[in-house]
Amino acid sequence: MKIALMDSGIGLLAAAAATRRLRPDADLLLSSDPDGMPWGPRTPADLTERARLVARAAAALRPDALIVACNTASVHSLATLRAELEPGIPVIGTVPAIKPAAAAGGRVAIWATPATTGSPYQRGLIRDFAAGVPVTEVPCPGLADAVEYGDEEAIARTVAAAAELTPADVTDVVLGCTHYELVEEPIRAALAARTGGADLRYHGSAEAVAVQALRRIGAGPAPDLPRTGGLTVLHTGRPSTLPAAALGYAEGRLLAGQDRGAAVGR
Repeated sequence: MKIALMDSGIGLLAAAAATRRLRPDADLLLSSDPDGMPWGPRTPADLTERARLVARAAAALRPDALIVACNTASVHSLATLRAELEPGIPVIGTVPAIKPAAAAGGRVAIWATPATTGSPYQRGLIRDFAAGVPVTEVPCPGLADAVEYGDEEAIARTVAAAAELTPADVTDVVLGCTHYELVEEPIRAALAARTGGADLRYHGSAEAVAVQALRRIGAGPAPDLPRTGGLTVLHTGRPSTLPAAALGYAEGRLLAGQDRGAAVGR
């Protein structure tokens, strides 16, 4: 079994680690685009071309499924990628976990990039899945970039700024960018101070996306299997290894424990 994941950068680590935990026997293929990142400021057409380049590089290695582990690329490029790759390779997009966050009926805060915050896409998800629930959209300028480069000072600063914009009576927090799941602990700490230590519920997409990818290929979770899965890394189509910044996160270290180098085609 080989599952590919794509993103502009290391935001794919959360879904990759979730997949590794669920299926330690699966070969993972991480395809990112350091030459073209960040994707967020690009036009939808330009972003889609970058996404196609990264997806094609992954598809050439014949994965059983491809996870688009990027909210922005899922918004703008998912239909194009599916049209090009399916039915041969199932393509699974990433959607912010607004539906499960709203299901509890509390007060929801959605942390997202400035481009996503207030967008028709996100407002549509709120309308469809959180009608009648108090929702606050929290823009997090600079947080994804800080996570990408492992800049701890910038992470602390941008997390603190977003926490200040989050209502003190919030009950559920949606981590609406795949990068944010890598720094859930600093976010928890900042919001604990903001809410007086309230026990908040946090909602990411990584595990749900991994489960969906397995379902699409007729497989299921089997976390007790031996850790026999390999790891292949592509940077803008070139064989590579995990970037140094990835090893600053628990998810990256988990994957590095299975890293067999940059060998292609396993």
